[in-house]
Amino acid sequence: MARPRDTNREESPKVKISKESVREALVIFKYVRPYRGVFITGLVFIALSSGTTMAFPYFLQKLIDSANGVMKGPFAYTPGTIALIMIAVLSVQMVFSFLRIYLFTYVGEHAVADMRKDIYRHMLMMPMDFFAQRRVGELSSRITADVSQIQDAVTSVLAEILRGILVLVIGIGLILVISPKMTLLMLSVVPVIIVIALVFSKFIRKLSRQAQDQLAESGTVVQETLQGISNVKAFSNEWYEINRYNKSISNVVRLAVKNGQFRGLFTSFMLFSVFGAIVLVIWYGAGLMQHGQLSFGNLTSFVVYTAFVGGTMAGFAELYTQLQKTLGATQRVRELLKETTENVSPSQVVLQNEYKLSGNVSLQQIGFSYPSRKETEVLKDISIEAESGRQIAIVGPSGAGKSTIVSLLLRFYEPGKGKILFDGRDASSIPLTQLRRQMALVPQDIMLFGGTIFENIAYGKPDATLDDVKAAARKANAHDFITGFPEGYETVVGERGIKLSGGQRQRVAIARAILKDPVILLLDEATSSLDSESESLVQEALQNLMHNRTSFVIAHRLSTIRNADKIIVLEDGKVKESGTHHELINIEEGLYRNLNKLQLFEG
Repeated sequence: MARPRDTNREESPKVKISKESVREALVIFKYVRPYRGVFITGLVFIALSSGTTMAFPYFLQKLIDSANGVMKGPFAYTPGTIALIMIAVLSVQMVFSFLRIYLFTYVGEHAVADMRKDIYRHMLMMPMDFFAQRRVGELSSRITADVSQIQDAVTSVLAEILRGILVLVIGIGLILVISPKMTLLMLSVVPVIIVIALVFSKFIRKLSRQAQDQLAESGTVVQETLQGISNVKAFSNEWYEINRYNKSISNVVRLAVKNGQFRGLFTSFMLFSVFGAIVLVIWYGAGLMQHGQLSFGNLTSFVVYTAFVGGTMAGFAELYTQLQKTLGATQRVRELLKETTENVSPSQVVLQNEYKLSGNVSLQQIGFSYPSRKETEVLKDISIEAESGRQIAIVGPSGAGKSTIVSLLLRFYEPGKGKILFDGRDASSIPLTQLRRQMALVPQDIMLFGGTIFENIAYGKPDATLDDVKAAARKANAHDFITGFPEGYETVVGERGIKLSGGQRQRVAIARAILKDPVILLLDEATSSLDSESESLVQEALQNLMHNRTSFVIAHRLSTIRNADKIIVLEDGKVKESGTHHELINIEEGLYRNLNKLQLFEG
């Protein structure tokens, strides 16, 4: 019953860090390059920030030693003077830290914005086969989750890794200078604690993920039940669903309590280990102080530096995990950017005279199989001739290949055999944008964007004026119902046009096509799902749209295409019959005649 998890919310997969994966990840710096000056400045401030941070324990040592009278000579400052120096260092460190974070955020945000633009542009230019083989959620995750992971790497992870390395190197170097013996003791204890803590925390994270997944599953139960509440009640399954939800919630509680137990053990262990290590280091340092080998100030600075080093070493584990996720995200993004795109020109490019069509279309011995199902031939030796301004209807049983012809005319796919000619020119010789700008599609399932009615109609001609849009709407029999809304053409249609009826959506789509003023019109069962009243209005709008245009009409209701100049009857991917309605209806035992009889009988 559980549904697959939403791809948009999944974390980027972890990838093993290797030369190849790192080389792939370096593509990030292609987007950083335009901002390399800011990036390098950020690196400088990382070094300065780390240096001033590590200077604080040194001055703390001097402050304590000064208070104890240990400091002597020309550089023996008073405690007040050292405190002022420390305040000054902290102030400078604050500025350095601010600039470090600001500069890396500036670079990261701009670089990732450029990357998102590239991915989106690349994605929209992919051929239809690319979209047919991928889920929308998967593609959305490329531009959201994956790029956000890369963004985190550029803005914070990379900076934290560099900062951590500096702190680790400087810290270990300084504690070695303060006391080599105590350093050896610390390095023998702290790494062991960190390793145990990492193993423990990994196990706890796994339990947390299991609890989250179980909670998500319980949420799915609620979602499914409420969406299908009519079925639940019709089958009297209220208590079945209640028990299913209770069982899921009980599993959530069990996993959460188990997770709490281990978190409690982990926290207790870490408190004991950390403070035990501090006690051990201080005890050993106190012994060195008694023998005059270490001052109290040195001991204090050593403990602080040890905390810095230990915290940095522990933080590297999380940074390593983030780095693995970043490499995974980069790999997925790179795979997308390597895909071959269609050669699509910017939409504002002017239609060139040499590519203007008059509307003659010829399909010659077309054979086609979808790339994902190459073994199944959808179209077999299809030949169709359409003269300019003529209406060609394509009918046939489901699966005969009718919609595939529309896809080939729009060059969503290329035919495996044969060729398509526009005005006697091979389709492949006409740039895609120049060809598609002279064609318009009105599909059965109308997709409207979530903006206003004006924006949806103007989608056929983005620079159209309100008068242009109104003129197109009148021809599409849409103006009256649009002006009946309080907001008129500024009415927001909702997601996928949910606020409009089926007939209204169809007429908005027809107005969009009229505004585009195409040479070739493609209608894919544009009236099949409408009631009689809506169909009458839409059919009249379609007649206005088809006037003086080459039209390919895929029709389910044969009554709508009786006046077509030519009717092509497909069966099993082949042209079974061809002719006018009068010619085909008189063929004894003909497929068109049988389809017509069947529809009359159903009516």
